[in-house]
Amino acid sequence: MTALEQHIQALQACRRCAHMQSSPVTGNPVYSPVMLVGQAPGDKEPVQGRPFAWTAGKTLFQWFQDACGIEEKAFRQRVYMAAVCRCFPGKKPRGGDRVPSQEEIAACASWLKAEMALLTPRLVIPVGKLAIARFIAYQSLEAHIGHCARCRYAGHEFDLIPLPHPSGASPWPRQEPGKSLLRKALQLIAAHPSMVALATLPGTQDQP
Repeated sequence: MTALEQHIQALQACRRCAHMQSSPVTGNPVYSPVMLVGQAPGDKEPVQGRPFAWTAGKTLFQWFQDACGIEEKAFRQRVYMAAVCRCFPGKKPRGGDRVPSQEEIAACASWLKAEMALLTPRLVIPVGKLAIARFIAYQSLEAHIGHCARCRYAGHEFDLIPLPHPSGASPWPRQEPGKSLLRKALQLIAAHPSMVALATLPGTQDQP
């Protein structure tokens, strides 16, 4: 068992947060120079057993397929998929998913820091406001999407190219200036040397 597989096994056993509504959701234990960091799983991800498993994921993987030529199956095998919080936070009383508390975010941070040490990624792609704010002082989507920033987190330096959340509830990626800024961000990701290397790998194996 690799160190990353041991890490994921320990992560899946985590029950630190009493108000979270599921067990942790993890991606494949792939040693990758690219790390994608989501916000938190929805209610479908724990059932499916993988990150971005529902409608937002379909949109996200279509973005990567169109920009980078990497289909969902290959992406899951080649990119390490993490998140700010790994468990489903539950629903808000008036609809939509509950935003994790600062205490829950802090409790889950050690997993992401450990992954930084294990993988030392050269490119990190945070998806959504909560994920972007883990790495840089968040201002607005307009200020961050479409830009590549040099960041340092948990003692490791890397390139950061943020993306908006692909949720259908948000019109931002489908209207200007979001539409053009999203296109620019995906172009930056596709041109990054680490993503270029992943896109040119030979065919994938039969894994989920």
